[in-house]
Order: sequence, then C-alpha cells, then structure tokens
Amino acid sequence: MIGRIYHVGLTVSDLDRSVAFYRDILGLAFQGEIFMEGKETDKMFRKSNCKARVAYLNGSKAIETPPVELIQFVDSEIHKEQSDLFTTSISEVCFYTDDIDSVYKTLIENHVECLSEPQYFDFRANGFGESRAFYFRDPDGIILEMMQTL
Repeated sequence: MIGRIYHVGLTVSDLDRSVAFYRDILGLAFQGEIFMEGKETDKMFRKSNCKARVAYLNGSKAIETPPVELIQFVDSEIHKEQSDLFTTSISEVCFYTDDIDSVYKTLIENHVECLSEPQYFDFRANGFGESRAFYFRDPDGIILEMMQTL
C-alpha cells in the first residue's frame, strides 16, 4: 500500500541560506522552488493565510532517492528548537558519500558544526556491514548524518 519515500521535508528559517548550504556545501542539485498559498495550503498546514516557499534538492537522479524539501513559512513566526538526538522526532537525515573524509574536511572548512569526526562501525554480525559516519548540523541546527559504507 505504501511505496518509496517521496521526499524528506525540513522546516527552515531562511530558505535562501538553507538552499545555499544544501547546494553549495553539501553538493545537492537544486531542482526548483514553488510557492504555496490558498485554501488548500491553509487546510494542509492547519493555519489561516498560510504561505510557504518550498525548495527541492537532491543528490541523485535515481527515482528511488527522495529529495530534500526545504519549507520556509512566509509571514509566520517559526518556533525554533535545538535538535536533539534523544527527543522523539525525526532524529536526523542521513546522506551517503563515497569519500567521508573529504566531506568532513569540507564541512570543517566551511565552519559547519560537526558533532564528531567520522566514526567506524562494524555491524557485519547483524547483516549490515561496515561503515563510517558522523553527525553535523545545518544552518538552523537540524541534525544531519553523513555515512560511507565500506
């Protein structure tokens, strides 16, 4: 009944800044932007006179790979909370790379907050293989993960 993930949506405070981060620092391709308003938008978000700028970025052209949807609500106050891995919610969005050391170096050079350097994990006994991974934050403090399978 349910198929693949269609997109992963993140609410951001400044769409232009977030697009620049996901495009220029992480290297995702900008797919386009839409503007949402009207009665359907009000019903969808359960807010009167709701307006939203929405951008889509993706690191792959494969249809199975869902894009990142960045949403900035226009003329609305956003409640900003520090993301926390230990709070019930989406804890992080994980991106794949084939060169985690290079990505880590690029993030550090761009003053991106990384929660650790890349760590090695061996889950072969559980059928998941080996990987290296680390967490970092986007401009709004949203926790993201970078992973390289080995």
